[in-house]
Amino acid sequence: MNINENIPEILKSFRKIAVVGISDKPQRASHDVSWFMQNHGYHIIPVNPGLDEVLGEKCYPSLVEIPEPIEIVDIFRRPEYIDEIVDQAIEKKAKVIWMQQGIVNENAAQKAIDAGMQVVMDRCIKTEYRILMSGW
Repeated sequence: MNINENIPEILKSFRKIAVVGISDKPQRASHDVSWFMQNHGYHIIPVNPGLDEVLGEKCYPSLVEIPEPIEIVDIFRRPEYIDEIVDQAIEKKAKVIWMQQGIVNENAAQKAIDAGMQVVMDRCIKTEYRILMSGW
C-alpha cells in the first residue's frame, strides 16, 4: 500500500475522525477543518490535553484515552510528535493515519503501514473531501 493511494475510499468508508492537536480557536486550521468535517457527517473526536471540549465534543488528552474505536487519526502536530501518535494509533487499532498538509514523517508513515494502516501524508482532509465531493 502506498501513501496517499486510497483517499476516495478512505473518505467514503470511514466516518470517525480523532483530531490530534485540535484547537478551540475558530481561526486555527485544526478547528476549521474539524468543523467542516463534522458538518459533513463525520464524527469528530477532539484530542488535546489542554482542552475539555471542542465543537460540542468531549476532548481527550491522548488517543489511548478515547473509550471508543477510532477510524481516522487526523494529525495537526509537528513531525517530531508523529511517532508517538502513530504508536498510540496502532494501540487503538485505528485504520488510517492522516498527516495534514505540511506534515511529513516518513518513519512514522512506514511504521503505520507495517502495522496494516493506510497513510495519507501532507494533505488536507477538508480539501480532499471538497475535491472528491465535486465528483460524487
